[in-house]
Amino acid sequence: MEYYICKTCGVQYHATDAPPAHCLICEDERQYLRPEGQQWISLKELQDSHHNLIRSQEPGLTGIGTSPSFAIGQRALLVQNTHGNVLWDCISLIDESSIAIVKSLGGLSAIAISHPHFYDSMVEWSQVFDVPIYLHSDDRQWVMRSDLHIQFWQGETHSLGKGLTLVRCGGHFDGSTVLHWAAGAGGGGVLLTGDTLQVVPDRRYVSFMYSYPNLIPLPAAKIHGILAAIEPFEFERIYGGWWDRVIQQDGKLAVQRSADRYLAAITSP
Repeated sequence: MEYYICKTCGVQYHATDAPPAHCLICEDERQYLRPEGQQWISLKELQDSHHNLIRSQEPGLTGIGTSPSFAIGQRALLVQNTHGNVLWDCISLIDESSIAIVKSLGGLSAIAISHPHFYDSMVEWSQVFDVPIYLHSDDRQWVMRSDLHIQFWQGETHSLGKGLTLVRCGGHFDGSTVLHWAAGAGGGGVLLTGDTLQVVPDRRYVSFMYSYPNLIPLPAAKIHGILAAIEPFEFERIYGGWWDRVIQQDGKLAVQRSADRYLAAITSP
């Protein structure tokens, strides 16, 4: 029995004797199948062909990403906190080197993930560190490998300890979530967004989409919902889901001007 990983989205599935016939994540209209069709890989094969890069992002924040790029290429973020470190979002590859480095940085107390495209090998990570995985209950149907470490939270916010708050924004998925880190950016506050709010390449704006690869926009009501969800939180900096997708300053203002631009584009006659 093998816990196969989809090569396109990077999500690991429950154990089967042979690769699954379908990836439900990729067959959803927010994702896609490669032209060559559905392909799978084992964790051992991934460990043999790839390695993880560990990079400091700012004091108390470390990025973990896979090289060469795998699946959709995101990187996870380790938030170091006095009440326990949190792994924000996840990647498919976990290996002995990555485990050792995370332990040297204080280990993990929890994993929290923005949305199903980043569920990846979350169960492998949680079992190694014996920590809970916090997912919003609205996205329960997209869990492809169940485990007792998974804890579904409900409502609009959930505290992970002093200064760390999960905020449900919706939009991309019903349970799409961001993590507010109050102590980040030297106390100015940081918002870790995955692609719930996608930091775009010019790094001055974010965008909001139902599907990024298939270019399906969100309606105005969803944008207003996202803005309302994050309004109570102050943040200077925004970290998206990929290396270098960072808005360094005036993050809250950047979100507002991004929303204004987006809403004007979809509502102009």
